Amino acid sequence: MIIDYSKEEYQEMPNFKGGLNSIFGKMCFDGSVRILRAYIPVGSSIGYHQHEENAEIMYILSGSGTLTEDGVSHRVSSGQSTYCAKGHFHGLVNDGEEDLHFFAVVPELR
Repeated sequence: MIIDYSKEEYQEMPNFKGGLNSIFGKMCFDGSVRILRAYIPVGSSIGYHQHEENAEIMYILSGSGTLTEDGVSHRVSSGQSTYCAKGHFHGLVNDGEEDLHFFAVVPELR
């Protein structure tokens, strides 16, 4: 399968996972895996949440922010990957100076 994000418009996702403001994304979902290209504007966030039935791999394309995993905060920036295993918690705040662009894969793990 080829996913051509250049042909899709970004969709606004207000208060994503309980976060501040909105993030903007392009998502493909085949029923078992979500593949997301998105960005978080400055001052916005993905809320702190648990991955109960899935995991998430996130690759930071550009920008920087603060990732909180299981209560511990880390700086993240372009070129880094994060992994949130099933059963764990995470959230991401764009407290940088430019939009934080990322690519994520979220496989369902039942």
